[in-house]
Amino acid sequence: MTAHRNLGLVAAAATLLAAAPLSAIFDRWTWLVQSIIAVAAVAAAAALARMLRAPLWAQVLAMAAGLTLALTWLFPSGGELLAVLPTPDTFAHFAALLGDSVRDMRSYGVEVPDTDPLLFITVLGVGGVAVVVDVVAVGLRRPALAGLPMLAIYSVPVAVYVDSVPPVPFAIGAAGYLWLLVTDNVDRVRRFGRRFTGDGRDVDVWEASPLAAAGRRLAVVGVALAVMLPLAVPGMTGGLLTTLGGGAGTGTGGPGLGGVPGRVDLFAALSGQLNQSEVTDLVKVTTTESEPFYLRFGVADELTTDGFRVRSPTGSPVTRELPEPSGRDLAGVDRARHRAVVEVTRSLAMPLMPVYAEPVRTSDLNGNWLYDPNLQIIFSNRENSRGKRYEFDYVRSTYSPAVLRTAGPLSAESPLRRQQTRTPDVPEVEALVETLTRGERTEYDKVRAIYDYFSAENGFSYRLSTEEGTSGQQILDFLGNKVGYCQQYAAAMAWMVRDAGIPARVAFGFTNGSNRDGDTRTLTNRNLHAWTEVYFDRIGWVPFDATPAYGVQGSTRSAWAPDTDAPETVTPSAGATDGPDGADPSAGPQRPNQFEESLDPGVAAGSDTPAGGMPVWPLWVAGILGLLLLLAVPALRRMALRRRRGGRFATARPAVAAGGGPEAVAGRPSVVVAVDPDRARADAHAAWDELIDTLVDYRVPVDRTETPRATADRLVRDALVDDAEADSAVRLLGRAEERARYARDPLTGEPLLPALRTVRGVLARKAGRRTRLVAAVLPPSVLQRWRTGTADASSRAVVRVGELRERLLRWSPRRLLAGRAAR
Repeated sequence: MTAHRNLGLVAAAATLLAAAPLSAIFDRWTWLVQSIIAVAAVAAAAALARMLRAPLWAQVLAMAAGLTLALTWLFPSGGELLAVLPTPDTFAHFAALLGDSVRDMRSYGVEVPDTDPLLFITVLGVGGVAVVVDVVAVGLRRPALAGLPMLAIYSVPVAVYVDSVPPVPFAIGAAGYLWLLVTDNVDRVRRFGRRFTGDGRDVDVWEASPLAAAGRRLAVVGVALAVMLPLAVPGMTGGLLTTLGGGAGTGTGGPGLGGVPGRVDLFAALSGQLNQSEVTDLVKVTTTESEPFYLRFGVADELTTDGFRVRSPTGSPVTRELPEPSGRDLAGVDRARHRAVVEVTRSLAMPLMPVYAEPVRTSDLNGNWLYDPNLQIIFSNRENSRGKRYEFDYVRSTYSPAVLRTAGPLSAESPLRRQQTRTPDVPEVEALVETLTRGERTEYDKVRAIYDYFSAENGFSYRLSTEEGTSGQQILDFLGNKVGYCQQYAAAMAWMVRDAGIPARVAFGFTNGSNRDGDTRTLTNRNLHAWTEVYFDRIGWVPFDATPAYGVQGSTRSAWAPDTDAPETVTPSAGATDGPDGADPSAGPQRPNQFEESLDPGVAAGSDTPAGGMPVWPLWVAGILGLLLLLAVPALRRMALRRRRGGRFATARPAVAAGGGPEAVAGRPSVVVAVDPDRARADAHAAWDELIDTLVDYRVPVDRTETPRATADRLVRDALVDDAEADSAVRLLGRAEERARYARDPLTGEPLLPALRTVRGVLARKAGRRTRLVAAVLPPSVLQRWRTGTADASSRAVVRVGELRERLLRWSPRRLLAGRAAR
């Protein structure tokens, strides 16, 4: 029992080590902490079941129960009993997480954020692999086969990782598998006896035997080759030579966004919704402000050679007091306080909450929701926005161009300026920015010069599809073609403002839309939008929307950022211009484009059924039917075997012989009917085999060394007490088998099939309900036969491997050298 406990702990640890490659696809280590909890629950349940000497199937159920309790505690629905006991609401919540995980897996790029659906499917997978590894390595004592489920974990990052999976996690997983094999072999040797060397010398406990040492050396060399060989081959992605600068490259590299297309990984779960013809309601917002600015929920503020990306937010719970906006005492800055009520539909599920900029108080949100004052977003690591209704107070700020002109440049030592003004080295963009801002003295005038550049006068237009450029740089293609949609305008302006030395970022959210009922606006997937925010000293982040207003439903312009195509019609905080019906303000082109991917329009605005994809419920139905079919295989096998044996009696044919004799009448030959002795003997054997399987199914002891008559007498004495009909039936079966084994002529003409039915019926009546259920669903006779067959096949394989090993040892260099030295 102690050895099993130790092996079970090693199996759990090996599973966690095998999951190490998952670190390549997650942004944080939350998955590892939760996986450790789940695997620990599985290992504890298995150890407890073995301590109680439970059978293997009970151990599996115990481990499944432990995993369920861990998942219930880690991913609660709110309706659990004592926080860990699941309820129907818990399993409904699990089903919703599984459905959402399909959506997230189709959309997020590595490294993925810590969303509940992805964490749930990861922890469920690691926990399920832990159950399988424990059953195979500890229950069945086949640790080598445990490598298959471990390999299933490793195949996940291999399938989804953009480049190549890092080598270190693979080496860690391989070490865990080798640890499991070594532990099992050491346990087998200790149970067998002491260890000896090849020459018969006793090996001390701390001394490695030559065979074990050779095995460890081979394992280390094998893992090293498996890790180093892909790194050294130039043609493989992420190879060592490529990292050091060797190789020809792809031809698409260069400064800026060359090579791998950069993109903002801002919850790209439903980027396809922006191109859908179907309109989906996502948010309903009611506000005391007559003409509010855009409802925002995300920010991309890191621009690297891979493009704009989202920085992991940090903050404090929204239940605490939120900070007041900066610059409230400046003349020319008008700050009005308003209240809004937001109701998120079931179609929008993301770890962000849509709010207007600069919220100062929230209600109806618990402590799981945090506020990042730098990004000005509300986020959560444990919940999503689906179906939430909440209220918040916010400050709407309007600015006069005069007050913005008073903002001076940030100091060179300012962390905000150092972080938010870094751009890739694209000389053409830098030259354009220098040309546009030449002669401008204030920060605001530089921003307006860049903002005014994106106008129809300069050839820019809004279009859902764009043409591919030839420059090799995504931003240069857009600035050259001058045709695009909101993500391209927002990203290009933010890039160019940063090149001017002014902090800028890209914000994501909803426009005001055109569907309004009183003070309530209904925002759909067509209102998803992206714009630019610029930071001014002592004032804060100020929005600029460079996308042409005619292409955006519910577009809003302001005094400091007017509509460059119609400046004479713009008034502060008003002048909303709706786009044409059916125009998608944030939709991308219908084909891939590198710069279009640099800003990902999909913002977790999700439906359980992605556009153009099949619904999830057929997969569930197919999975459940497949599971039921798998569970029914033993019962179907038992039923087929019983029917085949019973069919022998129904198809028995007499042997007919013709001849003359005193019985012949009127010259007609007599007919003698006889039973084929071989057939009768086979029928007796089939009936006896069926009786033995029935005894095994109903847990009646079977002694293979007994004669048929002794077995029948024992059954009459122990299992078939006080039932005369069953007594005669079982004695008939015993006599038939006895005659078939030992007599020259077998027993013929007896009703063996009715006798079998009689005995089976009596045994079923005397058995308990649980025994009858197991005999019907999981017949022990079938499982025992499969287990014996598997063991025999494994033994034959071991014998063949041993024979092969002996043949190879004949050509061992050590033996050849030893023989030469002896001569």
